[in-house]
Amino acid sequence: MNILVINAGSSSLKYQLYEISTETVLAKGRVERIGMDSSILTHEVDGQPEVKEVSEILDHTTAIKKVLDMLTHRKVGVLSNITDIKGVGHRVVHGGESFSESVLIDQQVKLEIRKLFDLAPLHNPAHMMGIAAVEANLPDVPQTVVFDTAFHQTMPKMTYMYAIPKVLYRKHKIRKYGFHGTSHDYVSKRAAEFLGRPLRELKLISCHIGNGASCTAIMDGKSFDTSMGMTPLEGLMMGTRSGDLDPAVVPFTINKEDLTLNEVNSMLNKHSGLLAVSGISSDMREVVEAMNEGDANAKLAFDMYAYRIRKYIGAYAAAMNGLDAIIFTAGVGENSDVLRKAICEQLTFFGVQLDEARNSVRSPEPRRITTDESKVEVLVVPTNEELLIARDTYTIVKELQRN
Repeated sequence: MNILVINAGSSSLKYQLYEISTETVLAKGRVERIGMDSSILTHEVDGQPEVKEVSEILDHTTAIKKVLDMLTHRKVGVLSNITDIKGVGHRVVHGGESFSESVLIDQQVKLEIRKLFDLAPLHNPAHMMGIAAVEANLPDVPQTVVFDTAFHQTMPKMTYMYAIPKVLYRKHKIRKYGFHGTSHDYVSKRAAEFLGRPLRELKLISCHIGNGASCTAIMDGKSFDTSMGMTPLEGLMMGTRSGDLDPAVVPFTINKEDLTLNEVNSMLNKHSGLLAVSGISSDMREVVEAMNEGDANAKLAFDMYAYRIRKYIGAYAAAMNGLDAIIFTAGVGENSDVLRKAICEQLTFFGVQLDEARNSVRSPEPRRITTDESKVEVLVVPTNEELLIARDTYTIVKELQRN
């Protein structure tokens, strides 16, 4: 069965086509600059040269049509007909309290996603454009949604509620939701497989460290607590996001700098984090390079970044009253041995013993980076959110076919 996975942004769209019985990626690509006359479609098939096409793509419906044309192209395509696609899975950032698992899209689901626009104004409207675009091009193909927040709906009330007047929760559902749930779900399962232990018996801390970053405490195979909050701004210091800070900073900055609320919000989301502290870049590779050349601001940015991850690891180990393994995943977590070393060398009180040789190895497979004697395992597990979306979509479509 062929499953198409879509991740739609406001002006971009990523796709992967899976043959799900073998979990093989038949093709993948992206459409950038949607809404412009110089949009770029990039199409990749394993073992073949990358294909780039520049054309006018003014909306998501046209973008999906271009993708389908490429997938069935007589030279660079991988399908004989678009009817070979049996299901489409979408990544949707915010599911609020309405969704605790992946679901088949119907009118009620679309209505609920629209109700959540206020909680994810930069993401959910774009995802809805992607859903509508697929519906216009593949009207008879079932679509599913996999929510970034769904995995975290198992959090107990004491971890997701904020200490603010309850009326704000009742009226506006202001609470912690958490994100990167698809990634945390996937890597926790892969970690349990690697360790050869039942997931329900493990206490894990999953560190999804990319341009956006979050830590999740996982007990009994379920999210117990996570660092991101009502929005992705809470928690760790990130590429351009501030992470945790005193809420009083917002009104204080507005008064002192004569800024609007939107300007401060933009500052905290797009102009803070690694970028602000280093003064160089939001890219950890460039920050590390500058640090190694003696740049004091880059070193401060790196130290703050590592410290905050370490602090969350310590807090979550205490919250779970124990720890079996730490997982590093996503772009920075998977590739920065320097960052992993800086974090792990300050966790020796847990019994963490880093193996520097293992830590320096890169691999597309899960791997251990601690010694055999380490009391707490530290693993690097490459994430694959698209595969999890494809799996969930396949499960839902198969159930639909049975009925």
